[in-house]
Formats: sequence, C-alpha cells, structure tokens
Amino acid sequence: MAFDRNLKIAPSILAADFANFGAEIEAVEAQGADWIHVDVMDGHFVPNLTFGPPLVKAIRKHITTVMDVHLMIAPVDPYIDAFADAGADILTAHVEAGPHIHRTLQAIRGAGMKAGVALNPGTPASAVEEILDLVDLVCVMTVNPGFGGQKYIDMTGKVRKLRSMIGDRPVHIEIDGGMDPKTAPEMWAAGADVLVAGSAVFRGGSVSDPAPYGDNIRAIRTACDTLV
Repeated sequence: MAFDRNLKIAPSILAADFANFGAEIEAVEAQGADWIHVDVMDGHFVPNLTFGPPLVKAIRKHITTVMDVHLMIAPVDPYIDAFADAGADILTAHVEAGPHIHRTLQAIRGAGMKAGVALNPGTPASAVEEILDLVDLVCVMTVNPGFGGQKYIDMTGKVRKLRSMIGDRPVHIEIDGGMDPKTAPEMWAAGADVLVAGSAVFRGGSVSDPAPYGDNIRAIRTACDTLV
C-alpha cells in the first residue's frame, strides 16, 4: 500500500447483498472502487451484529484492492491476530473501545497490518493527538456507529483539526457515515482522502446490473472534483 492523498472511495459491504458478497465485491471493484470497507460489529460496543474473522477470510480472495476492516468491537486486542490471519490490510480500532489504544495500535502493526483509529461523533480530535505517529489512518465517524443508512452528522471542524494535527505524516483521514454526492465534497475539502459509502454506492445496482455502482461512485468523485 503506497501512501497518497488522492481521493479514494471505499464501498461498505454492509450495504451489499449478504448472500452474494464475493460477486458484489468483484462487481464494485470493477466499477471503480478503490478500497473495500468491512464493518465488524459485536452487538456490545455497538447495537448490531455483523461479521467475524471467518467471513473476512472468506471474502479476502475476492478483493484485489485494499481490505479496510473497521472493528466496532470491544475488546479489540484478543482478535487482532485473527483478523491479520484473515487478510486485513488495514485494521481500525475505536479509541473508545478500550483503555490502552497505544498498546492496541502497536499490536496491529506488530501483526503486519496498517493501523487505524476511529473516533465516534462525540469524541474530539484531541483524543488521538498523542498517537498520530502510531497510526496509518484516522476514521472520523459522521454517524453513530452501528447501522448503515443513518443521517449524516457534520464533522467538518473535527476533520480540519485532524488535518492540521497530522501535518506531513503519512496518515489517511477516512470518513464513515452518510457519504454521498452532497456530503462528500465538504469532507474532501476539509482534508479527508478516504470516503466510505454504503447505500450511496450500492443503491440501484446488483451483481446482474452493476452499472449503477459505477454511476454512483463517479457521482461522488465528480462532486468532489468540482472543488479542485
């Protein structure tokens, strides 16, 4: 994974056809996805259950871009090796998920993955100020984690603060929640470079008719390109 600040669209498979994940991933990559975002939820840290390491391992062979695994679980540390074995390229843990995020990030990198840290809407940018040299990605939640399709919460100020704090470090800023052609441009302008989009990408398409996936991805890119 070479680092760059170019705009990257990361479709969340939470919005895909659960019965057809492999084909859905291949279709959305063919239609222009840069990364594939995998939301792991435990029904404890967030009020929803989704996937575990076996599912992540099963879909790994269908992903040719970047597997971006977002852990919305607590605790995190006991599962780091399992997600490394499953093939995650990036593993993101929430700063709110445990008392020792520094140790968690060290363990993620030690297992051979890029390390991400996520911030809930109510958590300030300052919560990650002391660990920016240990991360490869900061994920800013623009919805309360747990379910797709929620209303967007404006976190423009937080993203700008993070962009300033990060400076020249090779750290991505990712936005997760409510991204579409209306909301994406302000996040891109504020300094984000990875935009997670679920329903905004998968809406209107299917494995048998994947063209809408490409149309949806291009619509987000075009909206952001108008700011360049």
